[in-house]
Amino acid sequence: MADALRFACQPGCTKCCEQKGFVYLTEADLFRAAEFLGMKPAAFERKYVYRTRNKLRLRVPRDSQCSFLRSDGCSIHPAKPAQCRIFPFWPELVDSKREWKKTAQYCPGIGKGPLIQIETAREQAREMRESHPGMY
Repeated sequence: MADALRFACQPGCTKCCEQKGFVYLTEADLFRAAEFLGMKPAAFERKYVYRTRNKLRLRVPRDSQCSFLRSDGCSIHPAKPAQCRIFPFWPELVDSKREWKKTAQYCPGIGKGPLIQIETAREQAREMRESHPGMY
């Protein structure tokens, strides 16, 4: 990977949210989102979360990729999960020039904005690894 990357989230863009895949949660993500919505964590979990023995993920609704995605963006933006907040600085993207370029095909913010030092990107990737150790 390069010494620095360019990325700036583009106003009104929701391309990352529209991709197929799951949004994995930490317990902290669950509590933060529940509090933001004024719900008890257990009620939030019953309504929005699928829990396996060692993973939590948002349920995928029938009619969209995410229950919180609206035409004007994320309805829980201030409390969104770490996976969403850290994008595109996921380990698999930061560690692979090829994957970074592949993601740029749908993400209009890649290649725009200020230079971001690779160490800054790697710190965020590290947070993702620590948040979801079973995935990395």
